[in-house]
Parts: sequence; C-alpha cells; structure tokens
Amino acid sequence: MKNLTDLMKQAQALQAKMGDMQAELEALEVEGTSGGGLVRVTMSGKGVVKKVVIAPELMKEDEREILEDLIVAAAADAKTKSERLAEEKMKSIAGGLPLPPGFSL
Repeated sequence: MKNLTDLMKQAQALQAKMGDMQAELEALEVEGTSGGGLVRVTMSGKGVVKKVVIAPELMKEDEREILEDLIVAAAADAKTKSERLAEEKMKSIAGGLPLPPGFSL
C-alpha cells in the first residue's frame, strides 16, 4: 500500500508542476520568421499570436499575396517552436513519474 501512497503523492506533485508549466507557457514568447526575417510572428507558448512585424519593403500592393503567404509561414514556424518547447517542458516534469508502458502525458 505504501507504493500506492507514494504514487499518489507523485501524481499530486506532477499536477502542481503541470499547473505551473501552463502558466509559464502562457507567459513564454516564441518568434517565428519567414522570408529571411522579413516577416516575424511572436506567439505565446500556448499558440496565441501576440505580434506581427512586417518589413517596410514588403508593403507594396503587388506584393500582397507574397506577404500573406509569409505571414502564414511565420505563424507556422512560431507554432512549431511553441509546441516543441511545451513538449520539452512536459518531458522534464513527467520524467520522474513511473508511467505504464504506452502511457504518456
């Protein structure tokens, strides 16, 4: 029964750490770029777009479609980085918890 009690304590500690991690991810910011840095998108660790910066030389009417594509690419880059950071943080938190085979958080 002691093992079950220890496991429950570990699960409670993990839950508290996950709450802290969620708050940390919300405050974290990652930047995605495209077009060689001409378009930059800043996103929270949870994937919320916070800021878009566009180089002045892209602000031409005949470049509108290119600009739209670059914004999408920069947002995708930031989202990938955000997800990677969240995954790394989750691994560091759950690393000490003995999980059954095939089970992941």
